[in-house]
Amino acid sequence: MSESEKIVNVELKHADLTDKLIGIYYELYNELGHGFLESVYQKAFALVLRQEGIAYQQQTPIHVVFRGEELGEFFADLLVESSVLIELKAVRALEKTHERQLLNYLRATNIEIGLLFNFGPAPQFRRLAFDNSHKGRQAAASAASQP
Repeated sequence: MSESEKIVNVELKHADLTDKLIGIYYELYNELGHGFLESVYQKAFALVLRQEGIAYQQQTPIHVVFRGEELGEFFADLLVESSVLIELKAVRALEKTHERQLLNYLRATNIEIGLLFNFGPAPQFRRLAFDNSHKGRQAAASAASQP
């Protein structure tokens, strides 16, 4: 078998959970369709998570710290089982700015995996990961700087 023919088996972090969340997203999309505000999809997602017995938090605060100073607080739509951030959109199509938003949330937290779901005219999702050796130190420094 040549190098280009080899299949690479990559273990994705939190794959079981993200697969389940992607399934929930498609259930919601098929039942609700598109055209609602993001808040409707967020409430529906939370309802299904609660019914499935999956731990979650809505409107999770994300503290942005720069050079030891907090610059502001933003809110991620859902944090599931303290390990996957979910950002919901209801736009015509996902753009790079939506991905950057989620990556910034991941950068500002100790969470490594994010899912971006779009309830636009066609279902779209992205699975993003942000992992580096500085994450643990960034989160610890952020927590230490909080009053």
